Amino acid sequence: MSIDSTKQRILLAAGPIFARKGFEKTTIREVALAANVNLASINYYFGDKEKLYAETLLLAQELRERENPQPIFEQNARPEEKLQIFIGTLLRRIMAMQSEPWQLRLIMREVLQPTEGSKPLIEKYFLPFFEGLLEIVDELVGVRLPHIQRQQIGVSIVGQCMIYRTSAEMMTSMLSRGDAELFNIESLTASISEFSLSAIEGIARKRNIQLPETTRTF
Repeated sequence: MSIDSTKQRILLAAGPIFARKGFEKTTIREVALAANVNLASINYYFGDKEKLYAETLLLAQELRERENPQPIFEQNARPEEKLQIFIGTLLRRIMAMQSEPWQLRLIMREVLQPTEGSKPLIEKYFLPFFEGLLEIVDELVGVRLPHIQRQQIGVSIVGQCMIYRTSAEMMTSMLSRGDAELFNIESLTASISEFSLSAIEGIARKRNIQLPETTRTF
């Protein structure tokens, strides 16, 4: 992100505070203090707290995507391979880590308790990512399914990934230690990919759709 260094300093100071306290409980004054700027500087760059929050969310997602970039598929990649890569990318972005960065905490707070500030985040990052998943579903089936069913398949795949972030502590407490060790990203990627592909194949059979020739790799 190529921005004025003062503006960047404000955003980087605001991020951990928003992540810890949320939008409502964070004050502009404490952000200014953390960034070592005056209140007028925040007003100059952002106008109000809502704009500051929205831009902080965008920066958080950009920093997360630097660590786990959008998947780039080889020209001859099969759709089932694309699905597996997509799922692996999403899991790496959202899985709980031993020391979570403020970016992940802030984004997950917004996912669980959305505010108006999430609109730019959704439009710039989340929707294009989700549309990429739906395109993979189209490739797997060979035709475009009805709108609602197509969307539901996409949401189901994302939901299978998100549960390991939103309910990680509860799930861990339900599993024995040996079982819990199986829930690493590689294992989950293969499991969710296989489960989702089987479901898509079942939907296609129910609709008497002849799927494209495919060779499973998982």
